[in-house]
Amino acid sequence: MADLVWLSDAQWAVIEPFLPKDQPGPARKGDRQIISGILHVLTSGCRWRDCPATHGPRTTVYNRFNGWSRRGFWRAMLAALAGWSGEATAIDSTSVRAHRSAHGGEGGRVRRPLARRAAAGRPRSTPSQMSSAGPASAC
Repeated sequence: MADLVWLSDAQWAVIEPFLPKDQPGPARKGDRQIISGILHVLTSGCRWRDCPATHGPRTTVYNRFNGWSRRGFWRAMLAALAGWSGEATAIDSTSVRAHRSAHGGEGGRVRRPLARRAAAGRPRSTPSQMSSAGPASAC
């Protein structure tokens, strides 16, 4: 399977010092294999249950990702690797260019009459035919 994600020796050497060491329960085996499975699921966009068996049991891959996420492992590792201060960053519309066809909906520009012209015309709420005598006069 050529499309599987595997960590190289250099990548593993960078990640390994950040792994939690004092975990309860039996000694874990295959952290590199499980992390490769996690990266495979995240990069391919597949479901956790579709993680290939070569990365280990899918429940182990999911449970380790979920547990490490709750304990802040990923955030701490990325902060240390990228020099990230933990502040959120945002992109606003001043730094993003829209595609040239993103200006409006299909059909082009809708022309609307000026307010002055619309006021001079017959209001839409009146009936289209009025009586020939005109409006009723007050007697």
